[in-house]
Amino acid sequence: MTKVLNALFLGDIFGQPGSRAVFLGLKGIVKRFRSDFIVANGENIAEGFGITPELAETLFSQGINVITTGNHVWQKREVWETLNTRDNLLRPANYPPGVPGKGVCTFEVKNSKITVINLQGRQKMSDIDCPLRIGKDLVKKARQITRNIFIDFHAEATEEKETLGFYLDGLVTAVLGTHTHVQTSDSRILPKGTAYITDLGMTGPKRSVIGINTEIAIQRSLTQMPLKMEPADSEASLCGVSITFDSDTGRAVSIEPFQEELQV
Repeated sequence: MTKVLNALFLGDIFGQPGSRAVFLGLKGIVKRFRSDFIVANGENIAEGFGITPELAETLFSQGINVITTGNHVWQKREVWETLNTRDNLLRPANYPPGVPGKGVCTFEVKNSKITVINLQGRQKMSDIDCPLRIGKDLVKKARQITRNIFIDFHAEATEEKETLGFYLDGLVTAVLGTHTHVQTSDSRILPKGTAYITDLGMTGPKRSVIGINTEIAIQRSLTQMPLKMEPADSEASLCGVSITFDSDTGRAVSIEPFQEELQV
């Protein structure tokens, strides 16, 4: 008999508005989709840039199973040691050897093993190790213990995200893009059974420029001066997807995006 599970993925949690949205809205989303586990990208939770150990624990206390990150993970140095000690707080796996942390974790839900892999793109970002090669190697290792494999691909370019999706189609349950903070309308199941979306969107302030105070963003563009970017303080939204999958084969059954607006 097929065993179906439901996975919930939250897009980049941004600053205090994002934290409030998680605190006030996550339980309702979990109930709506009957989610069995939750993965969230938390690299922007610390005032828009980075994550601290305390904020990571706050997210875990809300029922989030795994926190993924991206290029801003290094901005709060106090989290570096936590990256070494918390197995379910990830940084992109394709950074060079020797940096703190790890990019893969495996846990168990309802007697099914789940693996989450965090990767970072290279187009218009740091020239780190190849996400396709590193990703493929990590997937091969993960498939020795489970077919239920989910990838947070933190990348700028749509081309790079779609390329990884098709490269790993049929080998993983889902390839889910983060980083650009705007949810895309291209969620789908790829031909060999992998769920895909170019970007999950942002869990954070609705009236903002990708999370940033709109007036500051406008002045930065008009003047080209390095004005300090500050998070917007407005009502927030929870963005992400719910994925239903066959936990025996790892194949996705459906992917459903959501944008839940909250007056917080």
